[in-house]
Amino acid sequence: MPASSTSRPARRRVVPLDPRIHAPSRQRPLRASVRRMAHDMDIHPHRHAWGQLVFSMAGAVRVEAVQDEQALAFIVPPARAVWIPGGVEHAVRAIEQADLRTVYVDAACALEAGTEWQRCRVLDVSALLRELIRELAQVDQGRREPDPHEALLAPLILAELRRAKPVALGLALPRDKRLRRLCEAALAEPQQDHGLRAWSQEVGASERTLHRLFREQLGTSYRHWRSQLLLAQGLSLAARGLALQDIAAELGYASPSAFSAMVKRSVGQTPSEFFKNAGWAGSAASGS
Repeated sequence: MPASSTSRPARRRVVPLDPRIHAPSRQRPLRASVRRMAHDMDIHPHRHAWGQLVFSMAGAVRVEAVQDEQALAFIVPPARAVWIPGGVEHAVRAIEQADLRTVYVDAACALEAGTEWQRCRVLDVSALLRELIRELAQVDQGRREPDPHEALLAPLILAELRRAKPVALGLALPRDKRLRRLCEAALAEPQQDHGLRAWSQEVGASERTLHRLFREQLGTSYRHWRSQLLLAQGLSLAARGLALQDIAAELGYASPSAFSAMVKRSVGQTPSEFFKNAGWAGSAASGS
């Protein structure tokens, strides 16, 4: 049976940084902030008038957003970032200790003129973009007056953003409170494989009702939704350099072959192909 939510360790909720400190403008179209998050830290839901890129230099985070009345969750390892358009409510939850960088983009940059920038999405972060973001955050530091380097860094960052490849790492979240409780618990402990019968006792809805809600609100089955969660979590673990057998164990699989079967069934690729195509060339990408 799923562990009760009351037995899970309490998390610390913190307010977002004061938006006035790093607000972008026509004169300073890109600003950047630094925030180091403990493994149990959550940043309260909030929104900005400007678009932003959430990126972790080290450690994975989960970004949640609500757009067009649809709740979304993105599990974001290093080398990936989440683009959040202006006006979209969002929150950030640390999965492990994380070193966060956020880039704020003024509307004058016209990124959101393209329809693809009007939606939340995960982007691949090149080695060059990573270092540009690091440098912008270093020279910004909330200064009232711009550092001369900002004017040099901004066009390079925008150019790298425009050429960044999108990555399918998003998970839809339901409106129904009972199903949302199930999904939140699965996100918190993806290695726990509970069937809908066990979840029905935890969330106060019948197994049949949960089946129906997954189809109606998320357009998929529980098993497929959970497979997408495990794939995203697997990418996060691969980013830490874990070998295939360790990733399988972390996600609750009895053997690497059982994990491999899930990946093959979900995306039609072996884990090594999946991780390699996702941009990871480490131990997991060399496994079977």
